[in-house]
Amino acid sequence: MASSYSFDVVCQVDLQEVTNAVDQAKREITTRYDFRGSTAEIDLDKEEPSLQLTAEDEYKLQAVTDILLTKMLKRNVPVKSLVYGKTEPTGKVLKKKISIQQGLSKEQCKSINQQIKNLKVKVQPQVNGDLVRVTGKSKDDLQVVIQGLKDADFDFDMQFINYR
Repeated sequence: MASSYSFDVVCQVDLQEVTNAVDQAKREITTRYDFRGSTAEIDLDKEEPSLQLTAEDEYKLQAVTDILLTKMLKRNVPVKSLVYGKTEPTGKVLKKKISIQQGLSKEQCKSINQQIKNLKVKVQPQVNGDLVRVTGKSKDDLQVVIQGLKDADFDFDMQFINYR
């Protein structure tokens, strides 16, 4: 038996599922009557990763966003991992950039560490780049930490991986 157990807290989004959700949203936009003859687009940049939404007015931009979020929820893509940018008018169209968060920032790691310390469980959180590794002597303690982090209301998404 192992003398200590661990798991990692990460923020990862499956970009293939995002691609599938974007494709489904594009198909729905092309078939909807209220988008006939108008400019409404969704572009996915896998390198950054981010989404660029384009529409003629605020109503259509919000409708495109709603369609995209609906498709993402159906494909189990965590929408808390989306970081919305400002709406920018460019010429006759409005553009909105949505970044897809991959990895945890330093502030998010600090808030996770603080939440773990507030639970008063005998575990050791450690920041490793863009993830937090939690180690402890008891699997039960790790389960308490996982449940405590799930119950906490963070403004970002997180997953628990490498539980051993």
